[in-house]
Amino acid sequence: MSRILRQYFALLALSLLTAAALEAKNVPAYFSAPYHDTATVKKSLQKSGLHLLAVYHPAGKGYLNVILYTSGTLKHLAAKPKRGFAAVQRVLVNSKTKTVLATNPEYWLRAFLQKDYKPGSEGPVKRALIKSLGKLQPTQDALSSGKLAKYHFMFGMPYYEDMTVLKKGNKLSVASRVFTLSLPNGSKLVGVRMPKSVESFVSKIGEDKALVLPYTVLIEKGEALMLAPKYYLAISYPRLSMGQFMKISNTPGAIEKALKHSVK
Repeated sequence: MSRILRQYFALLALSLLTAAALEAKNVPAYFSAPYHDTATVKKSLQKSGLHLLAVYHPAGKGYLNVILYTSGTLKHLAAKPKRGFAAVQRVLVNSKTKTVLATNPEYWLRAFLQKDYKPGSEGPVKRALIKSLGKLQPTQDALSSGKLAKYHFMFGMPYYEDMTVLKKGNKLSVASRVFTLSLPNGSKLVGVRMPKSVESFVSKIGEDKALVLPYTVLIEKGEALMLAPKYYLAISYPRLSMGQFMKISNTPGAIEKALKHSVK
């Protein structure tokens, strides 16, 4: 074998190994950040060019402050069929534990954009988040980059695309709205306030991840869509054990029922 061919195959092997390593990297779902109160965090996010949508208190708990935001980048990336859930990111300020937790844009864009995700597309949002919150520390809640786009909790459990159609119609509306975000493709993403009894599941499996609420509904092409709760809760709590999942076994059905009741 000639020297040129040996070099070619060596470079090919290196590129394949590099690609495999990138595919296998762990992507954290969340970042912890230095503590600041809700008003300070809101102001910092806005100064960094992010657009605030609402502040939400899951299960009516005043010390849990979920700040929901979007940006031009997020709206542009989410303006594709059934990708609208990617338009919103979240920051949780827990005034009881004096902690701040933020969603990692890369994790959620990989999960919700699926095959439409382009590496690095989260860059502008992450830079704005660092500018707003300071040093970000990845949490241990993580999944490999290769698993995110095809994630399901276990055999027989739903994938991202296994969405529930809550209702069909030309003039759909949602009650108990926390925010409504219009996307460039004509879709709308709506945050929904559910009964406290439904949202109380966060106290059973971890208020540190209470930023999974409010649940969102995507209105697109005459359909109101929700992510399957068994998918959304599992990907939101990637370290969730089967035992913990069983503690909230009634929650997925309760969420679907509450959201169906909200869509008119």
